[in-house]
Amino acid sequence: MSRVQSIERAFAVLGALANGPIGVTEVADRADLPKSTAARLLASLAREGVVEQVPGDTRYRLGPRLVTLAARIRPTRSLATLARPSVEELAGAAGEAAGLSVPDGDLVHYIDQVSSPNPVSVRDWTGSRIPLHAVSSGQVLLAFAPLTFVQRYLGRPMEAFTGRTLVTANALLERMRAIRRDGYTWALEEFDEGISSVAAPVADASGEVVAAVHLHGPSYRFPAVGAEGPLAEMVVTSAARITESLRQAG
Repeated sequence: MSRVQSIERAFAVLGALANGPIGVTEVADRADLPKSTAARLLASLAREGVVEQVPGDTRYRLGPRLVTLAARIRPTRSLATLARPSVEELAGAAGEAAGLSVPDGDLVHYIDQVSSPNPVSVRDWTGSRIPLHAVSSGQVLLAFAPLTFVQRYLGRPMEAFTGRTLVTANALLERMRAIRRDGYTWALEEFDEGISSVAAPVADASGEVVAAVHLHGPSYRFPAVGAEGPLAEMVVTSAARITESLRQAG
């Protein structure tokens, strides 16, 4: 089976499931495939979270990852434009660089940054893509990702960028629980020596977390002693304002 043919057949399987849960035999009939081929494709798609087996049943249905991917089809430029006033206000109030990021598969994609007014600042990360586990924004997005995606991500080796990078499933699960409890997280030199950051989630009109807003700066001054709480609150407030803007925009 060629790669192109595999893709065509996978889409045929997804189309067969569009109207609700069905068994392997019916999937094969609707997709005009041998039953063994349909079963193999369903197993592969299930591993990716695109389809799933109905609990306690032999039938399959479309999975949460497919729904999430479809929901995330939105222009990042429009999101950045909508969030820009809040990101600018955050950078000005905190005196450090502020930015916005969105999920991009297993990576976090930085789509905008407002530089710090301080002459000694971090570089512009706009356009960068970094593994989710390594930075505060990525950890925030991971904390609210579908369970099947999280299980797959945590089930594989994760790169250590510094001695502080969280690279075990247990460490990340603990961090994710804290994020869902507190509404933000700090990452202190976990991706780059000398840079610390704090991030909070941004949700759309449906309540789905679609982005993260963050502050980051040189670790020798950021965060200042005793300033962790107030800075985190600034980021959470900024994220809430962007969330409200997204809800108003529909």
